[in-house]
Formats: sequence, C-alpha cells, structure tokens
Amino acid sequence: MKINSEYLYLEHDGKILLVDKHGNGPKIPKFGRINLSDEDILLRLPDIEEVSKMGIKWIKKRTNIIKNRNDNYNIIFAEPLIEWPENWAWKDNVISDNAVHPIVRECVYRTIHRIVSKVIILNDNDELLMAKVSRGFFTGYWTLPGGFVNYGEHPRKSAEREVFEELGIKIVIPDNNGESGKHIEGEGMALVQEEIFNEDGINWVSFTYRSYSNVEIKDIRPKENEIEEARWFSIEDALEEAVSFFDKSAIKLIKK
Repeated sequence: MKINSEYLYLEHDGKILLVDKHGNGPKIPKFGRINLSDEDILLRLPDIEEVSKMGIKWIKKRTNIIKNRNDNYNIIFAEPLIEWPENWAWKDNVISDNAVHPIVRECVYRTIHRIVSKVIILNDNDELLMAKVSRGFFTGYWTLPGGFVNYGEHPRKSAEREVFEELGIKIVIPDNNGESGKHIEGEGMALVQEEIFNEDGINWVSFTYRSYSNVEIKDIRPKENEIEEARWFSIEDALEEAVSFFDKSAIKLIKK
C-alpha cells in the first residue's frame, strides 16, 4: 500500500473487500498463515480506481487517518451498494493471516466498538454523585462513575460493578424489562450514545443508567490510584463540572 494514498474500506454484513498486491480481487485470507514466502500474495484494501473497475458503487461514511509508524494512510470507510458479498473476506478472519496488510487489521480494529457503561446516582436531595479521576484520559476531572464493559457482561451489571470497584458502594440499577436477565422494578433510565471523537476513528458506545442512593461521603471508599475523591453535586453544578460528552448528555437528560 502506498503511503498518503486513499484506500477504501468496504464492509457489508461482516465482510470486507480485499485485493492482492496487483489490485486483483476479491481475495480471501488463509487461517493460520504465519510463515510467508515470495509466492504469498499480500492482501490489502483496494484503492478507488480498483473498486471502480469492479463496478462497485459506494457511499462514503467517513475518512480515517491511520498512522503506521511515521506514515499516514487515508482510509475511506464506505458502504458498498451491493446485495451480498459472497466472495469477500469475513472481517474476523483477517487477524489470523500474516499475509494481510497491517493497515487492514488496523481498520478492523477501528470498527470494533469500545463499550463503556456509566451511572447517574441520585439522592433524596436531587444531588448527583460524581468522582474525580486520578488516572487516564480524564485525570483531574469529575466524571460519572463507570468504565469499560467486560467481555460477556451486560452494561447494567458493568455499571454496578464499576461503582463498587471505584467507590466501594453497592447500587441496584432498575431493569423493568429484565434486559440483564433479572426483572428489577424502579424508576429507570437507559441512555445509549455513540460517537467518534477524532480522525483516528475509534468508535465509542456509551450506556448510561440511573440509580438511587443516600450514601454519605464518609462511607465511600475511593479506589486507590484511580479515584481521588467523590462528592455530591446539584444537577446544575454537575453539568458544569462534567467534561465527558457522554456525561454531559446524560446529565442534561436528567435535568429536563
């Protein structure tokens, strides 16, 4: 793949279009290929001209700039206007073949959603509990309790777990529809948001729930080296302190 050239990442129903080093395709990865010989054909993304020769039309979604060492690659993520890409490569299979260009693998990595789960905890005074973070992207800022969803974990359970790990308190998030496997009555809320924040194209999905607690600050045990302190805020002050796009959107919903 030529540096600073534009390539197309076309995905349809979990399949992506790959070509060989001469631009011929579609090509399929070989599972478990580790040792490469001169006869092995490097599989890569096609450029715009190569896709045009195949007669495939597409709609542009966004352009990501992907860095490989000191080189930049402009990747157009697009939706192909086709019915079913029978001979295309399953995107899950590109990881297991060393003949697939690293930029292809990086594109697949970009399309995997990063799932985070947060919770708005309210008390009887209509105050909202926030934590000041002492490490990571939001170091020194106030955020809603929460974090990454573990593999095989429902976002509701993730939020409850994160609150216990970060603050040492147990909460119960209402689940009136039993989505997490257990029916829990209560005044619930489930806000799902998605956003790509920069040109790298990392895709974030955030689940924010609501719960209630009258825990006193003296009974909260902030996680060492992660949470500096916890504090109750009025909803208006919480909105002023919040820096995360997802947090702000959730607090605005509560305010309404």
